[in-house]
Amino acid sequence: MKRSGIILAILFLGIAFNGFSQTAAPADFFAGKWEIVIFGTPNGDSKMVTELIRKDGKLTGELKDPTGQNPEAFPLTNIVEAGNKVTLYFTAQGTDVNLDLEKVDDDHLKGSIMNGMFDATGVRVKP
Repeated sequence: MKRSGIILAILFLGIAFNGFSQTAAPADFFAGKWEIVIFGTPNGDSKMVTELIRKDGKLTGELKDPTGQNPEAFPLTNIVEAGNKVTLYFTAQGTDVNLDLEKVDDDHLKGSIMNGMFDATGVRVKP
């Protein structure tokens, strides 16, 4: 009887310890490196890479051509997060552009650019 009481006490302590332990903070989903494809532009499908970095609580970054054909990077002028959605703002050829993306799963995004003018997808680039 004494042995079963000790086992029962250890079991309860284990449950209590797991119940009161702090859970880890949720991962910063949008931060990281992403390959983005914009479909059906006048110049064909456009591929870009961005690395979103959180600084002082806000995401920052720039869009780059991964092929190197266009060496000029597009600095992101604003990034707005809303739950599972993010909007990246930048200027290209003198035009203010918005890229809306929504979480599909842990490694994929879908959305559009210029308020639905062209479809876009994003895939997380794994290190």
